[in-house]
Amino acid sequence: MGADREGGARRGPGRAVVFAACGVVLLAGCASMPDSGDLRGVESTPRQDTQVRVFAMPPHEDASSAEIVTGFLEALTSDDPDYEIARKYLTKEASDKWRPLLSTTVLAGGPDAEADRVGGREESDGLSYTLTGTKVATVDAQQSYSPAEGDYSESMHLTRDKKTRQWRIDVPPRGVVMGKSDFQRNYMSVDKYYFATNTTLGTAPHTAAVADPVYVRRNVDPVTEMVRSLLKGPTSWLNPVVRSSFPTGTALKKGGDSLTTDDQNRLTVPLNDKAARVGLTKCKEMAAQLLFTLQNLTPTVDEVELRAGGRQLCVLRENEAEAVATRGSVERADYLYFLDAEHRLVRLAAATDDTHPEPVPGALGEGDTELESVAVSRDEDMAAGVGLDGKNLYVGALVQGGPLGEPELTSGGRTAKERLSAPSWDAQGDLWVADRDPAHPRLLLLKEGVGDPLVVKTPPGLEGRIESVRVAADGVRIALVVKQGDRSSLLIGRIEHSENVKAGEPAAVSVHELRSATPELEEVTAMSWAGDSRLVVAGREQGGVQTMRYVQVDGSTPEGPVPAALSGVKEITASEDARLPLVGYSEDGIVRLPSGMQWQKVVTDGTAPVYPG
Repeated sequence: MGADREGGARRGPGRAVVFAACGVVLLAGCASMPDSGDLRGVESTPRQDTQVRVFAMPPHEDASSAEIVTGFLEALTSDDPDYEIARKYLTKEASDKWRPLLSTTVLAGGPDAEADRVGGREESDGLSYTLTGTKVATVDAQQSYSPAEGDYSESMHLTRDKKTRQWRIDVPPRGVVMGKSDFQRNYMSVDKYYFATNTTLGTAPHTAAVADPVYVRRNVDPVTEMVRSLLKGPTSWLNPVVRSSFPTGTALKKGGDSLTTDDQNRLTVPLNDKAARVGLTKCKEMAAQLLFTLQNLTPTVDEVELRAGGRQLCVLRENEAEAVATRGSVERADYLYFLDAEHRLVRLAAATDDTHPEPVPGALGEGDTELESVAVSRDEDMAAGVGLDGKNLYVGALVQGGPLGEPELTSGGRTAKERLSAPSWDAQGDLWVADRDPAHPRLLLLKEGVGDPLVVKTPPGLEGRIESVRVAADGVRIALVVKQGDRSSLLIGRIEHSENVKAGEPAAVSVHELRSATPELEEVTAMSWAGDSRLVVAGREQGGVQTMRYVQVDGSTPEGPVPAALSGVKEITASEDARLPLVGYSEDGIVRLPSGMQWQKVVTDGTAPVYPG
C-alpha cells in the first residue's frame, strides 16, 4: 500500500459511523487512510449537533501504521462507553495497562502525528510516532477541568505482530487526547453538589449547597456517570470546604443496570450496604444532593428514591429539596439597586420592567452622603456604600429613618482608584472589601458589616493588586479581579475559616488556591456571579475589543448563548437566579437584558447597579 511513502497520519473523511439520535441516519462508513503524501495532522472534526452519536470502527486487515494511529485517535473521540474499539488498536499488554480515564488532554486542533523515522519506511517491526499540538485544557481523573497552555508532545510506539503481521500500538499516549471541537461534542459540564462546612446562613435552611463542576461524556450514560461522580466525593480543590452526606464508601450497588427514570420521572438509586443504616434526615440530604446534581440532565428527574440493604431509605421530590439546603440559584432578589444622579441608593422591583426607582429607606437612600459603589446584604436588610472619593466605607440598615454613623473603614490611598473597592456581602451577613492602597493593599472582612476589620490571608504567591471582590452565594468561593501592570485577571479562590482559634480571638479567614477563570482575557473590566458555578464578565482579549461572556469557575466556557453586545460596559451585575435579567452600567446609563431579548434602557442617569450580595 505504498508503505515506503507513508510518513504521517491525518483524519480521513470518516473512520467512524455517525447516528443521529432522532432517527436512523447513517452518515459515514469506514474510509481508508491515504497511503501517500506529506505528513499532516490528525484534524479535529467540526463540532456536531450534540444529539449526533459517533461510533468508532475497528482496524481493518493489513492496516498500515498510519491507519492504526489515525484509527486509534479517531476512536478516542467516539461514544464508545469503555473505549473497547480504541483498545482493538492496542496490543493486549498495552490494553491491560492503558487507563483512558486518568486524564483527557484538549488541544486547539486535533493532534499532529508524525513518524519518527528516516525515509518513511515500514520495513522494521517497530515504529515510533510523536503526537504534537497546542494545549488548551486538561480534565483529570476526578473529571475536573483546568485551562492549560504550551506545547503538547507525547510519544507512542507501534509493533508488528510476528505471526499475524498486523500493526498494533504497544505504547499508547497517556490518557485520552483530542481537539477542542471534538471535546465540545463529546463532553459537557455538569455541577454536582455538596454542602458547605464553614458557613451558617442567616435564614433557614442553614445548609448551603455548593456546585462542583465536572466534565462527563454527554452520550455515555451521563445520569449514571454523574451519580457515580457524586458518590466518589468532591474534587480536590473544593474538598476542604464541603461535605457529602453519603457515608464513606457508598457506591452504586454492584450488578445494577444504568440508572433511568420511570414514567413518573422518578429515579431509583440502589446503593451498597455502606448506606443501609442512614437515618431519614441524612437520607433526605443525600437525595437533595442527587436532585441538585441531576437537575439539568435529560431525562428530567423530579423525584429520587434511595434504596440500600434491600429496603427503601427515603423518597424526595424536587420541590422538597429546597427545604433541605439552599442553592444560590433559587434565592430570588426582591430588588435591583443602583445609584441615582445624586449618588444616593435607589431600587427597582427586580422581576418587573419598572423604570421608576425609589430611594431605599435609611440614610444611604435618604441622607446626604454621596456614594461611588454599593452592596446590599442577601436578606436585603443592610447596605454598605463607599463614599464618592473612595475613602470611607459606610454601613446602614434599610429601615425608614435608619441613621448613618461614622465610617466603618477608611483607606489611606492617594486617589479614589487607590482606595476602597466596591464591597460584597457573603451568605453569613459579613462584608468583604479590598483596600487598594498601593502602600498597604489588603483584603478585609467586617463581621456583620461592623467593627474592626479582619485582614483576610491571601496566597503568598498572589501577584498584583485586588481591584474588585464578589463572594458567591454559597459563601465558600470568592471572585477577585487582580491587576498586575496592564493586565487584569479574574481569579476564583476558596474561602477557609480557621477552627483552631484561641478564646476571645476572631476566627482567621483565608483564601486559597486562586485559579484563573478567564485565561484568554488580558483585561477584565467588570464581573458578577451569574449562577451556581458561572460568572458574567466584561473584558478584552489581547489586541481585541471589549466583549461580554459567561465563564465557568474552572476556566471553561459554558454552553449556550453569550450576552448580547453592549458597548462601553463599566459595571455589570447578575443574579444567581437565571430568571432575573442581566443589568449593566454603560455609556447609555443603566440597562437590562431580559432573557431572549435585547438590551433595554432603565434610566439614563444612574451608576453602580447591584443585586443583593
